[in-house]
Amino acid sequence: MTTKQTAPIPDTSQAANESAEPVENTIDLNDSAYYTNRYISLLEFNLRVLAQAEDTTLPLMERLKFLLIFSSNMDEFFEVRLAGLQRDIAFNQARPESDGLHPKEVLKIISDKCHAAIERQYSLLNDELLPLLAQENIHFIARDSWTAPQVQWIKHYFRQQVAPVLTPIGLDLAHPFPRLVNKSLNFLVTLEGNDAFGRQLGLAVVPAPKSLPRIIRMPDEVCESGDNFIFLSSIIHYHAGYLFPGMKSTGCYQFRLTRNSDLFVDEEKVEDLSTALRGELYSRRYGEEVRLEVADNMPDELIDFLLNKFGLDDTQIYKVNGPVNLTRMMSVLDVAKPHHEFPSFKPKLPSDLQRSDRMFAAINSGDILLNHPYESFQPVIYFLRQASRDPDVVAIKQTLYRTGTNSEILDLLVEAARNGKEVTAIVELRARFDEESNLEIAARLQEAGVVVVYGIVGHKTHAKMMLVVRREGAKLKRYVHLGTGNYHAGNARLYSDYSLLTCNEELAEDTHKIFQELTGMGKPATLKHLYHSPFTLQQELLVQHIRQERDNALNGLPAKIIFKCNSFTDQEVIQELYRASQAGVEIKLIIRGICCLRPGIPGVSDNIEVRSVVGRFLEHTRVYYFHRNGEYSLYCASADLMERNLYRRVEISFPILDEKLRARAYKEGLEIYLKDNYQAWIMNTDGSYTRLEPKEGEERLSAQAYLVEKLS
Repeated sequence: MTTKQTAPIPDTSQAANESAEPVENTIDLNDSAYYTNRYISLLEFNLRVLAQAEDTTLPLMERLKFLLIFSSNMDEFFEVRLAGLQRDIAFNQARPESDGLHPKEVLKIISDKCHAAIERQYSLLNDELLPLLAQENIHFIARDSWTAPQVQWIKHYFRQQVAPVLTPIGLDLAHPFPRLVNKSLNFLVTLEGNDAFGRQLGLAVVPAPKSLPRIIRMPDEVCESGDNFIFLSSIIHYHAGYLFPGMKSTGCYQFRLTRNSDLFVDEEKVEDLSTALRGELYSRRYGEEVRLEVADNMPDELIDFLLNKFGLDDTQIYKVNGPVNLTRMMSVLDVAKPHHEFPSFKPKLPSDLQRSDRMFAAINSGDILLNHPYESFQPVIYFLRQASRDPDVVAIKQTLYRTGTNSEILDLLVEAARNGKEVTAIVELRARFDEESNLEIAARLQEAGVVVVYGIVGHKTHAKMMLVVRREGAKLKRYVHLGTGNYHAGNARLYSDYSLLTCNEELAEDTHKIFQELTGMGKPATLKHLYHSPFTLQQELLVQHIRQERDNALNGLPAKIIFKCNSFTDQEVIQELYRASQAGVEIKLIIRGICCLRPGIPGVSDNIEVRSVVGRFLEHTRVYYFHRNGEYSLYCASADLMERNLYRRVEISFPILDEKLRARAYKEGLEIYLKDNYQAWIMNTDGSYTRLEPKEGEERLSAQAYLVEKLS
């Protein structure tokens, strides 16, 4: 699971022995050898997820879950990342990025890696996980193992549940090859004989509606014991001849087509963003073809037929030994026993936050920092619940990026509006794959009287903010929630994120000014504590603070930087870290996914370590720490270190001002992750990753397991 070095690393060992200032002057930090490719780096992250499925120390169902998550991740990789790269190449718009690789080279590397990864995925499923599930009395019964009672039940199920919704399509001049929905399950059937009209069709396509479950649990009365499942693909394959009466089915082969699922809306040419997005959502189902998955027993001539129909080449075909959409196997996880899964835990709910009618009093007692999912997301909901019902609350403002249509947050905003509060919601319609639900959210809020705006044209609103204005005596007091994650209670149980609840007047004023930017017009606001994209976050928070650490190191003072985020691609920030490293600043980066910085290059990044933590929860916190000669500062943020976050989105970064909370955030959000020797992967100079293992005599430490034990 390594990435081959794609560019030579210059020999800078002599320069490394010189003083910091000359080193900077002799090295061209624009050299492509100092950067990794973002597409390959993202694929490397997906391979680390696959490695979790291969980890025999994990519970069985957790391994299966990681395998299915890998499948889902790869779908998005093809639908969005690879599709965009292929589109740019097709329209001659692709250019080498900072790593210097030509886009066609990148495609070749990715194709080779993806084919190898998919082979690993299905080998793991068939050779290891399914047999282990069988040992636990969880069976997937193949067609050649069906008993007579099972066959009778399956035939009945097919007639009652499957056949009525299938539409077999014979291929001839009057029945051209159908336009298939993105990622739908389909079957190519070969036929012999004449149909009722005397036609010799030879080929037919059978699309399986998405409404049908991909795995079906058989009733206990037709099975010996345990939980017994069959695949929908097996049922349709078995009954292929039934779909074409009087003809002989000589072959039935499943396949799945993946399409470009990115949406394009020219925001400068549309009058109503919501209307334009509704039109684009339909086209997502029928975007350009990017990948074809087929059963590995499909004959070559049929593969060539499909490739020709979809305009794909041999590098875009993936032969699989099993279901073409493993993600739809998630329902199997429902039959897991306790020993099949990670130990259960209950997120901690601090004693002073257990009453939803006491949130204002609790926040008045001091800032509150919550570390999700180890600590409950409920206080955030309690905060909004009290605000929606408190007669002294006069206004609520909130950003919504990914919330979900069945959300208590949404219900409470509606309730607040109906209770006479002035409620404003900044709904980001363009949150990828949540566009449809966000359109529904916006419509429901508007019907309730909420003022809904869609943010800023050309800039996604990714900031996570809630502002409550409450009348207390003769004054109006403001209460604020700021977060690194979304207002989605489900995600708060699966993602690691921070929430800050505060009534600090300066933080509240900064938050108020950003809301004014989002709903009104004017020059960028001057803020006291918050940094926000696209204005100050990159230059004033990141670049200036990095330079301060560099100056401290050059002056013989202690200097240290720790960043934790999801992805890191911004070249200017990378170069500032290279210069800081040259000056002797100790730099630790905890980057879950893409990292275009190369650590460990002599004379350039000797003092930089990059690690990725992949585990039970999705690492989602963004934390930026600067030593500042012992007077350290720590910022949480909604923003990753990517160009899109720093220049094309509205993002915020907020400081942890309370000294005790800041120390806690440092320990729980950074320090413990730097000690992880079990779920951490160290990035090598060539862009590959090596998983850490405890040294001899060293106790195994997982940051996530530690936090579960400490906080839950």
